[in-house]
Amino acid sequence: MNNNDDLVNDILKEFETSTPGGEDMPPEGEAPEAAAYTPEDAAFIPEEAFPEAAPEGENVPDEPYPADNGAMRQTAEAPVRTAPARRRKKKKKKKQRNRLPGVLILTTLIIAVSIVLSLAIITCGKDVLGIGKDDTPHAVTVQDGATIDDIAYMLEEKGIIRYPKIFILFSKLRKADSSYIPGQYYLRGNMAYETIIQKLTSKESENKVSVEVTFPEGITLDEIAAKLEENKVCKAEDFLFTFNSGNFGCKFEDELKGTDNSLKFRRMEGYAFPDTYMFYEDMDIDEVCMKIYYNFDSKMTNERYAKMKQRGLTLDQLITFASIVQKESGNPESMNIIASVFWNRLKDPGEFAGKLQSDPTTNYAKFTIKPNLVISNKAMLDAYDTYVGEGLPPGAICNPGIQAIDAVLDAIDTDYRYFAANIYTGVTEYSVTYEEHLAKVERIHEEEAQYLAEHPEEQEGN
Repeated sequence: MNNNDDLVNDILKEFETSTPGGEDMPPEGEAPEAAAYTPEDAAFIPEEAFPEAAPEGENVPDEPYPADNGAMRQTAEAPVRTAPARRRKKKKKKKQRNRLPGVLILTTLIIAVSIVLSLAIITCGKDVLGIGKDDTPHAVTVQDGATIDDIAYMLEEKGIIRYPKIFILFSKLRKADSSYIPGQYYLRGNMAYETIIQKLTSKESENKVSVEVTFPEGITLDEIAAKLEENKVCKAEDFLFTFNSGNFGCKFEDELKGTDNSLKFRRMEGYAFPDTYMFYEDMDIDEVCMKIYYNFDSKMTNERYAKMKQRGLTLDQLITFASIVQKESGNPESMNIIASVFWNRLKDPGEFAGKLQSDPTTNYAKFTIKPNLVISNKAMLDAYDTYVGEGLPPGAICNPGIQAIDAVLDAIDTDYRYFAANIYTGVTEYSVTYEEHLAKVERIHEEEAQYLAEHPEEQEGN
């Protein structure tokens, strides 16, 4: 037994001297602190560190555990098994995916969709409310039996609304599908859907007094304005201002773009087509003017525009020319020859020094323009007086009828340069030379004197 104790002591001494950092070991005679041992440490202890237990009854050799495994220590009383140093298992860090690009794409998509939806809602809302849209009035005719779909797409075609399906939905919500009244209406693009529906479904004309007004051929705008005020349709001043302002979306208005209006007296003189119109008392001034505008627009067909361009005329020149023919003609039959006379003077102005020499133009300057000028304008008066100004005046002198317009467009070929009419008989005489003209004028004066002698009552009226 003593032999065994000595062997153990020798082994312990050898272990102390062979262990690195032995200087930090506890003093001799003191037991070292056992390392903390957990069940997990068992997984890191090699099986060779624990020899199999000897079968019962067999002698266990007094051989110590190998010194190099560092796993066992034995005191003088009994061997002590210590846990080996714990091996820390390095955990593999999971590679995290960068989610930032996906988040940015999703956020951008949401913002883009939101912007698009917002713009769509704003655009549709502006159309429903009539905000920021053209205020040009349009004539609209609702046919008998027209459905809400027919009406909606007609309004889109006219440029009054942009979204017919929304208009249909709006109309259904208002329960107005079956309430639309056939007839002619005047609508603007800046009207709200609610206003349009109300206008197309209400019988505004039921309690209004209708007025029939006739504009004869050769009437002036000032005379038309007086007629309208006399019949309580609208004020003369309001009519002249609105009618000359224009911008009612008619095709013929496009033909007038670029026209020099600097010397014009009434900008739209000549475009109030002579006809019989049905108005109402205290009628909306825009509707009054639109009725007249649309009537003129309907008379200017594609065929007439083609002839106009063939003659080398602008629309303003055509109407100005026709207004002179209208005033110079005693009857429709004479219009073509009178038109040819002025065509000849325009084509060969040498004899007339470029002047048409038309009496009605002088009368328009004296009796229509001059009394209505706040400040005298000699340049304007001279331009309208074709005995002073050359060529066509700057604007029409009256509102011509369709026969006068067609007479200018037909431009029949004659050699006449002069004409003179008997105002009592309505007979017009034509001449090629000035001498021939003077002889006919003298004869006409004699005939007029004889007529007045036989009809003294007409002399008093003249």
